[in-house]
Amino acid sequence: MKNILLMLAVGLAATSSGCSNLERSRDLANPNVPPAVTAVQVCSNCHGVDGNSVSPNFPRLAGQQPVYIIEQMQNFRSQHRSDPAGFEYMWGLSHHLTDDQIKGLADYFAKQVAQPNAPADVQQMAAGKEIFEKGLPAKEAPPCMTCHGPKGEGLASFPRLANQHRDYLVKQLQVFQRTDERPNTPMTQVAHLLSHEEMESVASYLQAFPNDK
Repeated sequence: MKNILLMLAVGLAATSSGCSNLERSRDLANPNVPPAVTAVQVCSNCHGVDGNSVSPNFPRLAGQQPVYIIEQMQNFRSQHRSDPAGFEYMWGLSHHLTDDQIKGLADYFAKQVAQPNAPADVQQMAAGKEIFEKGLPAKEAPPCMTCHGPKGEGLASFPRLANQHRDYLVKQLQVFQRTDERPNTPMTQVAHLLSHEEMESVASYLQAFPNDK
């Protein structure tokens, strides 16, 4: 009888402990963990608690379009997005996430406020502003703002670019040029029209995107 009572007590303690730990859990396979907890306990290690990542190795997610985040997370989960800096981290992290968990994470980061990023070279910014607003007519490259919005805020499947890290943007443009790592996207054609110098310029402008624009 004592053994039975002891076993019940241990079971209840374990159950109670599991519930209390939900608010600090890093278990990505547990759909009961609130998305905000996953964002703070797991995603923040790379992207920051408020989505304003410090390292240019990791994209800023603050204020990002939720539809875009959902699509990219699903692509990581299905292993259809294979750019190196992405799959090395995100294939494993997204493997067990449910659609509801992904939506919750997207909503969390979309509600965060994007903070100003580091200033960039003035000449590069001026050249990048031209590309962002007017494109490259000689190459038939459209203005970035056509899809990403006049304030770089993005629209649905087109991501927010304002205040994103310059190095991250350049790397992604190079990924689009390789096509096989992020296939079936309008950016594949556009990226092939840009030189490395033009990529650097528009990325510099977007990193230091003026807040009053």
